[in-house]
Amino acid sequence: MDPTPARGVSSPESERYRTLLEINNAIISSLTREALFRAIAGALRRVVPFDRTAIFLHDSSRQVLRLFVLESSLSSNYFGVGLEMGAAESHVGAVFQNQRPLVRRDLEKERQYEMEERALADGVRSYVIVPLVARGTSVGVLAVASTRANQYSDEDAEFLQEVAAQVALAVENMKAYEDITSLNQKMKQEVVRRTHAEDVLRAITEGTASVTGSDFFYSLVRHLATALGVRYAFVTEYPEERKGRLRTRAVWAGGAVGDNFEYDVTMTPCQAVLDGTTRYYCRDLQRLFPQDKILVELQAESYLGIPLMDSSSRVIGLLAVLDDKPMEDPPGGLSVVKVFASRAGAELERVKAEESLKAALAEVDALRKRLDAENVYLQEEIRREHNFVEMVGGSRALLGVLDKIGQVAPTDSTVLISGETGTGKELVARAIHAESGRKHRPLVKVNCSAISAGLVESELFGHVKGAFTGAIDRRVGRFELAAGGTIFLDEIGELPLETQVKLLRVLQEREFEPVGSNHTVTVDVRVIAATNRDLEEAVRVGRFRSDLFYRLNVVPIEVPSLRERRSDIPQLVMLFLARFAKKFGKKIEAVSDGSMKRLLQYSWPGNVRELQNIIERAVVLAREPVLEIDENVLPLVVVPGSAAAERPAADAAPSRGVTLEEVERSHIVATLTRTGWVIDGPKGAAQILGLHPNTLRSRMEKLGIKRPRHEVS
Repeated sequence: MDPTPARGVSSPESERYRTLLEINNAIISSLTREALFRAIAGALRRVVPFDRTAIFLHDSSRQVLRLFVLESSLSSNYFGVGLEMGAAESHVGAVFQNQRPLVRRDLEKERQYEMEERALADGVRSYVIVPLVARGTSVGVLAVASTRANQYSDEDAEFLQEVAAQVALAVENMKAYEDITSLNQKMKQEVVRRTHAEDVLRAITEGTASVTGSDFFYSLVRHLATALGVRYAFVTEYPEERKGRLRTRAVWAGGAVGDNFEYDVTMTPCQAVLDGTTRYYCRDLQRLFPQDKILVELQAESYLGIPLMDSSSRVIGLLAVLDDKPMEDPPGGLSVVKVFASRAGAELERVKAEESLKAALAEVDALRKRLDAENVYLQEEIRREHNFVEMVGGSRALLGVLDKIGQVAPTDSTVLISGETGTGKELVARAIHAESGRKHRPLVKVNCSAISAGLVESELFGHVKGAFTGAIDRRVGRFELAAGGTIFLDEIGELPLETQVKLLRVLQEREFEPVGSNHTVTVDVRVIAATNRDLEEAVRVGRFRSDLFYRLNVVPIEVPSLRERRSDIPQLVMLFLARFAKKFGKKIEAVSDGSMKRLLQYSWPGNVRELQNIIERAVVLAREPVLEIDENVLPLVVVPGSAAAERPAADAAPSRGVTLEEVERSHIVATLTRTGWVIDGPKGAAQILGLHPNTLRSRMEKLGIKRPRHEVS
């Protein structure tokens, strides 16, 4: 910097006018800040000596005065371009606010502000500060300072104020020029940005114009990522049943396309989908969301996510792009991505509606097939003639069974029905189902003894297509048919051991796998089982699993034989008579006394089923209105040792003094004597009499039958 020129007591007036003229010329010819302020400082130096000159301009956004131009020969650790001073706490601010010059002739004596203390420390001893006022508004200040005391006079202040008036106008013009330059630059950038956006829009539109559905989503993320120049793009759906989670439809990740994974949006940039807002993070993504492991894995730095809306403005998904570098502006323009977010939302809504329709149709089809299967089964049941009749009678034994049915029916407990062949075990099962809460769902019957061992499992649990030779289609098993209802497993004692294991699982877990499938089917089925075998004996000899027996035997019901309820025979006879007379078109309304006695006397090894068959045969052969049953139709079974055994064959009826109970007692004793009082086993008395061993023991106790002492081994 040139040394400050010496001057007299006052400067010539002509020199000052020349200086003003130079400053005016500089203002006219200089449009940039640097050129303008350099010209002003050079012209001032000839008439106003200084060691430091500065121009402060006002920053209205922060309400501070900022140092823009500095020319100084003084060293300072604080006074430099960019220095800011508050408008109300400094000597510079006082001049700016009061719009009056400030002259300090001797700073050491006249200082008032803290910043003046720092100027004094730099070596400043005097200064002049004048406001820059344009159209009555302060825009800044102009200051000159010297290391000599009493350097400046009031005349110097007046001259600098004239200079300041021109500088203020120059500053105003300079700001206008800068604003115009900035606006032109922004317009050029906008033209470039729009051109780029149009290129991006055209590329994505052409790439996705001819595809729909899943292909559209794959094409969209691929063309989005390529056209926008980002590494990652994805389309997700927001399932209503999975609140807070997104399921991807299509993902573009560094050149590869994938889909079909879920993630929790909590504490991730994607959480904006919850309130339906667009989110844009241009940098520092991992710092903002440190708990998002996917961002760390992808090394993502920037993110733009736009919620996808359906026609009801409900959030159904998200379209997002990410990059591993900062994005200063949304790539291609936010409006471009929003265009395709709108289209993706409409397509996603259409696809979801289509998928929902397909799912509904599949469900309807599955239900139709199930109903068809149930209908086929029920039709077969209707066509099949039952081997028993209604539970008719008033005997104590029958009433006991009916009472137990009434107790167990409302529950879902498993029931094991035991009894001889033909006693009506299936009828008991149907009565339990009819009185239960499952009565509106089917009762599905399975006769375990009528199915070959190789097909039992398929019959119960179903099979898939190709499970074995001949499995040309999927078969719905009886357990699946009975879903929500009851399954009746008749002759459960005949079930193969390997199938017993699977049945045990169904009872325990309520689930199974069809033959040839690894897919688990869950069912809600009540199980009622029936048997005419002694399952306890079968468990003992290893023909039946003990754990399955205990699972089935939750509520045991023993159906009495017809011999134990002889008082019900007349009612059953009249019921069958009315049914078959109507069926065969015969007018038969009564049974002869002799025939009824014969029916009451017979031992009925086939129980109610045998009685039904006897009556049907008699009706078919009858020619009179009163039914006669002779020996050809009903052979007389005489109890050994009874009075009837001593009579001629022509008179087989027992004497009037012999009661039914005596006949039954004599018959049981004779059979026990013949078997050596062995009750169980294939050669035991229970097998010969056609009774369950427990039933026989109960009858022996009721009739007072005890093994003679001399026969006790």
